[in-house]
Amino acid sequence: MSIQDVQSFAAGQWIGPGADARPVLSAITGEVIARSGGGALDMQEMLDHARGTGGPALRAMTFHDRARMLKALAGYLNERKQALYDISFDTGATQRDHLIDIDGGIGTMFVFASKGRRDLPDARVYVDGSVEQLSKDGSFVAQHICTPLQGVAVHINAFNFPVWGMLEKLAPTLLAGVPAIVKPATASGYVTEACVRMMLDSGLLPAGALQLISGGTGNLLDRLTCQDVVSFTGSAATARALRATPAILDNSVRFVAEQDSLNASILGPDAEPGTPEFDLFVKEVHREMTAKAGQKCTAIRRILVPAGREEALVAALSDRLAATVIGDPRDPATRMGALVSREQRADVLDTAARIGTEAERVFGDPDRLDAPGIDPDKGAFLAPLLFHCANPDAAEAVHAVEAFGPVSTVLPYRDLDHAAELARRGQGSLVASVITHDPGVAARLAMEIGAFHGRLYINDRTSMKASTGHGAPLPHLVHGGPGRAGGGEEMGGIRGVMHYMQRTAVQGSPDMLAAVTGRHVAGAATHEGPAHPFRRTFGELTPGETLHTEARRITLEDIEHFARFTGDTFYAHMDEEAAAANPFFPGRVAHGYLLLSFAAGLFVDPAPGPVLANTGLDGLRFQKPVSPGDTIRVALTVMDKTSRNDQYGEVRWQVTLTNQDGDQVAGYELLTMVAH
Repeated sequence: MSIQDVQSFAAGQWIGPGADARPVLSAITGEVIARSGGGALDMQEMLDHARGTGGPALRAMTFHDRARMLKALAGYLNERKQALYDISFDTGATQRDHLIDIDGGIGTMFVFASKGRRDLPDARVYVDGSVEQLSKDGSFVAQHICTPLQGVAVHINAFNFPVWGMLEKLAPTLLAGVPAIVKPATASGYVTEACVRMMLDSGLLPAGALQLISGGTGNLLDRLTCQDVVSFTGSAATARALRATPAILDNSVRFVAEQDSLNASILGPDAEPGTPEFDLFVKEVHREMTAKAGQKCTAIRRILVPAGREEALVAALSDRLAATVIGDPRDPATRMGALVSREQRADVLDTAARIGTEAERVFGDPDRLDAPGIDPDKGAFLAPLLFHCANPDAAEAVHAVEAFGPVSTVLPYRDLDHAAELARRGQGSLVASVITHDPGVAARLAMEIGAFHGRLYINDRTSMKASTGHGAPLPHLVHGGPGRAGGGEEMGGIRGVMHYMQRTAVQGSPDMLAAVTGRHVAGAATHEGPAHPFRRTFGELTPGETLHTEARRITLEDIEHFARFTGDTFYAHMDEEAAAANPFFPGRVAHGYLLLSFAAGLFVDPAPGPVLANTGLDGLRFQKPVSPGDTIRVALTVMDKTSRNDQYGEVRWQVTLTNQDGDQVAGYELLTMVAH
């Protein structure tokens, strides 16, 4: 069997391991399968390459350019994932585990690509929030913008997810326009290296956008600046040591940590044995104990059940654990593979022994493993261990130490207040789940434990078929948690992208803000186009281009006809005396929706053309009533444009209605799809 040299990719070059490289062992056989680390890496050269080459290239792209790049990368990896499956077995992962790690990582990249096209502009600047008026006359305004940091993102990843752990950080980083240096854990870094090679071989990434350290980071962290970010996944002890790096403290380097987490799952008081919720609870706990051999930061470590229900829960869960086939992960019949290494196995057993001082082991034997086709003395296999802690209030280790493997503890609670108290004893977790069919239970626990958790997973018979599972972080949602869990957040859709951008408040005139943001700002200069805007293609329209319509007089007949036709006979439109008694109206007034309809009639060009569809409106406000005899006119201004595909893009228009005195009576933002 050949031994792989796990290489680093630094400043555009592949560099092999050094003389003091560490051996990497198969989790299945214990044999040496690779060498990693000790390569001669110049950390400053890597940083300079990222900052000077990768960063400028990424920042020259728009968000949509980067989103398209991510989609192409995900597609490229998806076509080659079998090769990643094949080498990942030696980490102890089964084919089902590959779906979490490899398919999950690729899927995360696809989601960020989609959200980048949908939620971000086809521009280099992200506008955050609305314009703030700082002067009465509107000549001095402010706007928050977000621009990419001009440094590098250092991603330090854990061993348990060599692909997902990298891609869930990398996708939002690249979408933000920031280059990355990835440092995987040595035990499974050979899988990460294979994935990085694929991405680099694709030719889709600009030079300097992605580098890889296989081994130690040397003095890399000592060279970071305020423009850099560290995103770390691992133990709390390691996170604490890294945070204390003087350069990180002195330069206020952003540090995102996802670390130890004693996640809890709570069985609701209503979930009696025999109910769908009880069965669902057993299924969820079993899955979290056995998927990735329990090596998941979101796995259920504390099982909270109503007092008196422990025996039924232990019996049902033990039956399911006993039926779990443990063995060679390459065997399709295997449902649980090995831990990543013998060292990790020893660490789990040591922690389980500490838990055993406070709890009784009710299932599993660390010294016995009946698994066909494996040698338990060579591989890193470990049977699931289930504990029962009869007195969780007096326990310490159960709430303080995490056995990062197939280990979990059953804890009885007296009532919901007690359940919440026990959940909070974890001092901050990535996720807690509540399995109940009682909305009142869900609402109360959400209020009591939400502040201690990054995610709450509530499930019952209604949603269980469609649900994603307690332990599945989703790219749409934040992944992180307070306190012991690290105090950070990853993913969360566009929230994750913002970790790698700087939010800046820009103040100036409307014209200055329009120039900075690339969007029209109310009060900025406008211009007329050479033709009606509905006759112009997406590419021809420019922000600030405005159509001023003729005026239309609103009559009492218009108001009464609209009321009869629509059925909206609200008294403010039909009863002069009642309307006049209303503090908001001078008498009978036009319907707001009548004004919208008349506005469309004033600015719409009816013939077929580039405008394909009206897809909605935002921010509708009626500022001043319109009485019979008043006139309205419309200013239709191109605010912003976002390309959606090769056929069309979205144009956002500002629609402003004014009366005969020039007072604004209504306004809104109109969304249309316009052909290229």
